[in-house]
Amino acid sequence: MSVCSYLRPDKFRSSPWCCRIFKPWYSRVMAPPHSRYERALQAEGHVVVGVDEVGCGSLAGPVVAAAVELFSSARLPGLNDSKLLTPLKRERLFEAICRQKIRWSVGLATVEEVEQLNVRQAGLVAMRRAVERFSDVTYALVDAWTIPGLKIKQRGIIHGDRIARSIAAASVVAKVVRDSYMSSLDLLFPAYGFRSHKGYGTRAHIDALRKNGPSSLHRRTFIEGIMTAHSSTLSSESL
Repeated sequence: MSVCSYLRPDKFRSSPWCCRIFKPWYSRVMAPPHSRYERALQAEGHVVVGVDEVGCGSLAGPVVAAAVELFSSARLPGLNDSKLLTPLKRERLFEAICRQKIRWSVGLATVEEVEQLNVRQAGLVAMRRAVERFSDVTYALVDAWTIPGLKIKQRGIIHGDRIARSIAAASVVAKVVRDSYMSSLDLLFPAYGFRSHKGYGTRAHIDALRKNGPSSLHRRTFIEGIMTAHSSTLSSESL
């Protein structure tokens, strides 16, 4: 039996060695996000936000980041890393965040900034902008990284969007806001199908790129390989 098969929860009871080796890791990864970081910092008097970004892997559109101030009293059942949630679940959580008047902000890095800085640096810029929209925040919990130039205390948490509730909430807000923005661009650029793929590299998106060429929304450095391969194919077909 493969190691992967032992990662099923029911296998832990029947495999003592697997319990010792994998269960601590599995519990950290699979447990829902908690509020321990936020509560400890709030008890010290800090105004705390969780920060995350989305869109780094997209072929088009901006990188969008969100910062969310979340208290443990917030009722957000099923909150987790946005990548683990369905679009409907993300929408419902976003509605709950707005309904409960939970404070949040967004920042973005443009396509031009992604090209000039590289996507990782652009993501950090977007996160800094999201945090700086708050005037009273004193501490940021950031997914994976620390943010250069941020003038408050911060902590980067690996897999933070699956560990800290405020970071998970930020991932949901950023994802819903970016998806909504990319869907709205479908009206301006109907040939690319942004409403369905939100700029990511699906087969339909790549086919549209090869048929229509890039738009002003596309990240040229991201699609060079796609367009070069297409040009080579066209050249060989014309011989």
